[in-house]
Amino acid sequence: MKILARSLLDELAARAAASPRARAHHNIHESPADPVQRFFVAALADSYFRPHRHAARSELALVVRGSFDVLTFDAHGIVRARYRVGEGTAGLAYETPAGTWHTLLPGEAGGTFLEIKEGPYDPATAIEFAPWAPAEGSAEVASYLAWLRRAQPGEGTPPRRTVPAPAP
Repeated sequence: MKILARSLLDELAARAAASPRARAHHNIHESPADPVQRFFVAALADSYFRPHRHAARSELALVVRGSFDVLTFDAHGIVRARYRVGEGTAGLAYETPAGTWHTLLPGEAGGTFLEIKEGPYDPATAIEFAPWAPAEGSAEVASYLAWLRRAQPGEGTPPRRTVPAPAP
């Protein structure tokens, strides 16, 4: 029997505050080989979840603290839908079907969710990042996050800045 204390949420928020990614995870499952993967994710408001999809698996997330905007995209980076989930909203959870491009934007106070998805976890096939979204840590992330915060259905991802290669 595992009892997960409410204090875990505070511990995760503190770890997220100390993390360069502005988020922290806590696995409930024992190993990547488990047939069901269960974990908490705490994220600060400025945490960037690069748009991605899971080709063969859906995911279910229950928001246990704070709120998130969940955006879905088509294959070209056009926003298909925007949902607000968590405290102060009518939604308490979201389920993302397999193959759906999506991202999360933590609310102003950040948030924590419990995610459940089919295992086992295979890092080679678990996630596919959107080629039209900047990689974590790139100089483009701040402006892209600002765009995500205001983006509405029907709007396309802004063009990526390209840095010219140095002259030989």
